[in-house]
Amino acid sequence: MTVVIDNVLGPVMPRHPEKAHRPDQPALRKPDWIRVKAPVSPGYLETQRIVRANGLHTVCEEAGCPNIGECWEKKHATFMIMGDTCTRACAFCNVKTGLPGALDAAEPEHVAEATRKLGLSHVVVTSVDRDDLDDGGATHFAAVIGAIRARCLDTSIEVLTPDFLRKDGAIETVVAARPDIFNHNLETVPAKYLTVRPGARYFTSIRLLQRVKEIDPGMFTKSGIMVGLGETRNEILQVMDDLRSADVDFLTIGQYLQPSRKHHAVIRFMPPEEFQALATIAYAKGFSMVSASPLTRSSHHAGEDFARLRALRATR
Repeated sequence: MTVVIDNVLGPVMPRHPEKAHRPDQPALRKPDWIRVKAPVSPGYLETQRIVRANGLHTVCEEAGCPNIGECWEKKHATFMIMGDTCTRACAFCNVKTGLPGALDAAEPEHVAEATRKLGLSHVVVTSVDRDDLDDGGATHFAAVIGAIRARCLDTSIEVLTPDFLRKDGAIETVVAARPDIFNHNLETVPAKYLTVRPGARYFTSIRLLQRVKEIDPGMFTKSGIMVGLGETRNEILQVMDDLRSADVDFLTIGQYLQPSRKHHAVIRFMPPEEFQALATIAYAKGFSMVSASPLTRSSHHAGEDFARLRALRATR
């Protein structure tokens, strides 16, 4: 039996006890186009030091992002607020599942200070799902946005939120804090939700993105999916249509990578040319910005992409 281990802090213990009794899934050999270098640069180590000094978590580490070496070398970190423990147990995700602790009231200031020290011109803030909170953590998101605004006047802010399922008023709270871009990922096609994202509802996520535009038509919205989970091409195209019906501006498409044998298997590694073809179709469907490649992730090159997106709107 394979057990996912987390030995970064303290004694060795299972990272995913809720997955420990699941049967092992096959693990496909990664193709050459998906391989990345180990993170060892001075910039990486300095980013790590600043994150640790402020007692913060990053989705780069917790989700095992393959781009961490490249991003942290440039001091681009994606902060994961409200702890490192999620109330859901999605089959694709490497973030720990369990009962989270209380919110840290000082976290907004710590995120703002780390943003300042890293010199970020664009910061991405995401979170675990906090179904245990009355507002799903929306007020905490707003506090983080406010703290960054107060300390980093020239920094644009992107939030990557959970779905706030059954949390009335949560979307309105985050939008009122005025992030520059509101991101919420669909992750996969609707037919795969039961096995890949069982705690979520596909059309709740579509409605969230639509609601953001209803509240503030000028706010940029963004969403993304993974491929390689067994979805069909037509299902991907239908997701594109659903997102465009919600007036989403920016679409990301990346390859799913299996964190362990206890997670959902990779059914297929999509070659780079197919990502390029999907990007062409997405632009034809009306997206203003598309990022599609094997290593595309929501926050990968987020600053550069946002600058291009904003410049594109200015020309229009």
